[in-house]
Amino acid sequence: MNPHVSAFLTNYPYEGLTFDDVTLVTQYADFLPDEASIATRLTTRIALNIPFVSAAMDTVTEAQMAISMAMLGGIGVIHKNLPPNVQAEQVRKVKQYLNGLIPHPVVFHAEDTLDHIQEARRSKNLSFSGFPITDKEDRLVGIITSTDQRFAKGGDARVKDLMTTQIVTAPPDTTLEDAYRIMMANKIGKLPLLDAAGKLVGLYSFTDVKEVIENRQPLYNRDSHYRLRVAAAIGANDHVRADLLAEQHVDVFVVDSAHGHSKGILDMIRWLVQHYPDIDVIGGNVATAEGALAIRDAGAHAVKIGIGPGSICTTRVVCGVGIPQITAVYESASALEGSIPVIADGGIRHSGDVPKALVAGADCVMLGSLLAGTDESPGEKIIHEGRQYVIYRGMGSLAAMKEGKGSRQRYGQDNIKEEELVPQGIEGIVPHLGSVKKVMTQFCGGLRSALGYCGARTLPELQRTGKMYRVSTAGVREAHPHDVKIIKEAPNYRS
Repeated sequence: MNPHVSAFLTNYPYEGLTFDDVTLVTQYADFLPDEASIATRLTTRIALNIPFVSAAMDTVTEAQMAISMAMLGGIGVIHKNLPPNVQAEQVRKVKQYLNGLIPHPVVFHAEDTLDHIQEARRSKNLSFSGFPITDKEDRLVGIITSTDQRFAKGGDARVKDLMTTQIVTAPPDTTLEDAYRIMMANKIGKLPLLDAAGKLVGLYSFTDVKEVIENRQPLYNRDSHYRLRVAAAIGANDHVRADLLAEQHVDVFVVDSAHGHSKGILDMIRWLVQHYPDIDVIGGNVATAEGALAIRDAGAHAVKIGIGPGSICTTRVVCGVGIPQITAVYESASALEGSIPVIADGGIRHSGDVPKALVAGADCVMLGSLLAGTDESPGEKIIHEGRQYVIYRGMGSLAAMKEGKGSRQRYGQDNIKEEELVPQGIEGIVPHLGSVKKVMTQFCGGLRSALGYCGARTLPELQRTGKMYRVSTAGVREAHPHDVKIIKEAPNYRS
């Protein structure tokens, strides 16, 4: 653990500090900020290219947000205020969005009509238009391409009369590199993989294969099969949900509760680790050393820290419980001694809060309100007083708990009558911010600048060598723009 931070925070026993209470200290640097690396760990087995995770909230993360976060180098956590099968479908959309190998491609049959294919594309929200065609015994008989469909005379045309039957195929053990060479040599966009009986067992898509081989997108956060990574929230005793998520190749289970230091959550972590040893598990939320150690000892691969710091959370006011985030992160990380990564969940308002969380001991941060206003969030977009806003609500808000079982479960109220629910969050609006890429550009830039100021080339170095000072109330005022009237907002600062 960072000795300076340990010495600093032990001066404040039983005093909770948060982001505005501290500032980082400049140190000598022999590099420029854009030379710094902001790669980090999500879990003991999964890395991130940027230290940002989108929150498991029903106005923050569904498939579109998770896809964008993974393509930027982070990861998204699909919320659990959805029926298990719907949440699993959200995971499937992410995993199939950009594949090296598609192990279970969407197929149609020779007797299907073009109208049937178009309806299936609409209902399943499929972005691609080329499909393998199989017979009744699941043997490959052709491929229907976008060109084949374009020249059809009508929607009632049969696939067997449109499809391309001269097909280049390959065996099941074909590697990505082999597939690239075959597809380049034959100038084909799809390469079906067939077993000895002629049955379809996989499919390569040239667009995806080329991107992987040529490393055109090195930031993408992908699994070993070159699929985008995605996490999904799950609650105590959510065994059926876990099974459905595992079927869709979810990368991480996030066992998510307002009180992670509890028997039901710890038991669920143990069950997941035992039944799905190849899928990483994150446990939370906790805010103490004891809670973090319990999560680790249950077998989790990372722990999520934060009780009540979020902008839409009222837990500390309604329940009188919670520890300010800098102190909570430090005490948890200090006890864990690097054995598993720490995720700081909540309370981040400015890009400058991120390096503070990392110096306190976090490996990455989870963002909610700062992503809720983006194009990719599922929150409803509205016009208020002539400006565009997005609905953002806490998972402990009354609206969220009424709408989904996942919210009630997270706050231990899944068996409470609707009229007796006790919310621990509110519903509000946040300004529309544009794309998540635009927001992440500012946050990554701010973090790299912090590394430059602190003389740290990497995030682990920042964790080891970063220094903090306590800030007075006057110091907080001084840190923000003052003695002027802001006439034009900056993209990374709102008054």
